[in-house]
Amino acid sequence: MSADKSLSTIEKAADAPTLTDSDSSNIHEDKDAGVIQDVDFITGNSLYAKMQRLAARFQMEVRGIERVPEEEQTDNSLWNAASMWFAANMVVSTFSLGTLGIGIFGMSFWDSVLTIIFFNIIGIIPVAFYSTFGPRFGLRQMILSRFWFGFHGVKIFAVLNCIACVGWSAVNTVVAAQLLHTVNNGSLPPWGGIIVVSFGTVAITLFGYKAVHIYEKWAWIPTFIIFLIVIARFKISGNFTFGTLESGRIEAGNVLSFGAAVFGFATGWASYASDYVVYQPKQTSRIKIFLAVISGLGFPLLFCEILGAACMTGTLTSTAYADNYDANGIGGLFYAILVPDSLHGFGQFCLVLMALSTIANNCPNMYSVALSVQTIDRNLAKIPRLIWTIIATGVFLAISIPAYYSFATFMDNFMNIIGYWLAIYEGISLPEHFLFKRGFSGYNVDDYDNPSKLPLGLSACFAFCCGVAGAVLGMYQVWWTGPIAALIPGDVGFELSFGFAIVTYLVARPFELRYFGR
Repeated sequence: MSADKSLSTIEKAADAPTLTDSDSSNIHEDKDAGVIQDVDFITGNSLYAKMQRLAARFQMEVRGIERVPEEEQTDNSLWNAASMWFAANMVVSTFSLGTLGIGIFGMSFWDSVLTIIFFNIIGIIPVAFYSTFGPRFGLRQMILSRFWFGFHGVKIFAVLNCIACVGWSAVNTVVAAQLLHTVNNGSLPPWGGIIVVSFGTVAITLFGYKAVHIYEKWAWIPTFIIFLIVIARFKISGNFTFGTLESGRIEAGNVLSFGAAVFGFATGWASYASDYVVYQPKQTSRIKIFLAVISGLGFPLLFCEILGAACMTGTLTSTAYADNYDANGIGGLFYAILVPDSLHGFGQFCLVLMALSTIANNCPNMYSVALSVQTIDRNLAKIPRLIWTIIATGVFLAISIPAYYSFATFMDNFMNIIGYWLAIYEGISLPEHFLFKRGFSGYNVDDYDNPSKLPLGLSACFAFCCGVAGAVLGMYQVWWTGPIAALIPGDVGFELSFGFAIVTYLVARPFELRYFGR
């Protein structure tokens, strides 16, 4: 292997380690993960070089936000592309989202199911579409976004994505802590459960792309089995009720508000979609990638959320279910289903496994947050990915503890806010790709790190501001109700933010191209 080719595996920051000809014979790469195994050639005494050598000696991925070269795109498994999202969503937090329709908005089971199906469909399509860029360009999602928002404009979305990644992990970890707290009559305090999940997450994500995929490939199996047990136990209990389909202005508002949360959860993966197929070969069929991601997302989202809605109806018919839920949230609901009667210790064992499933949902967040931080500034890119992963884990750990005590409201508000900014992201990137770049042929991937060749981002920033205005007009939150939302009443924030963003971008972008040429 030549020295020039090997240089592509090293960070291209200003004081990144360099490769010498005399060391080129010592190189061995794990092609599946893009991880350099023999690190003798990483020269220099900078802190960056020392940390990268340490990371690679432990088989951690050292690649950050630079482009993955074609010779390293050797992950040929479409199951990797699908199982990544299958495991990340076959988790207790997805189940928890399904309970909100009944628990927060007072909807019936059928109302909740129809809302879950429709808003999930429109939420997962963008995630699958953005995933098709990973193999083609070898770029992480936030770096790819430079072609839509500009070198500097994308920093806005990178910051928002960092907040989202940390917030997602906090939401997920709170649910896991509720489950662990119910085991053995609350012997493990909430903060103890949060620490357990946090350490489990960071232990996997430190190793990078390959470790995350290996874990996600199998992590869904025990969780799926437990969900099947939940179905059987809940059926036996006889506490399920269909309710009746409602109509009217209030019901419409509830559907829109619950739908906003469902959309935010489903489309929340869009801002780091390509991160998990970036080592797939360039020639991989885009249609196959699209369908793999659709399948990997669609089944667990619909299955878990509908099951959550069904189980939540038990709080309407059973005092024991209602009391357990009031005392320990989702953990209490699972306890009421799994532990009493004949299961006892086995039921508590199921609760522990279900809590640990949260790690599968947190791993993508803590892997991608580091890449988003590196996108914000070149100086931040000089700090290895694993350090940012550790810092972000500490942040979501700190947030999770207070969020534990007001979880349902925290989860609903957070999902909606995620939906707002990602709707803006999609409202700008989609027309740029289809109308102004006219598809994949309109990209020169070599320009990804050249600000002078990328869009200025003026029209994108203007559209972003208009999208925020749309969200403000349409949001329906405890702390703010927009004037349009008040008329319904219900949350139409993501619909308006998308509409405002796409319309203003379509108007502003032609002027930017005419006067600046890019």
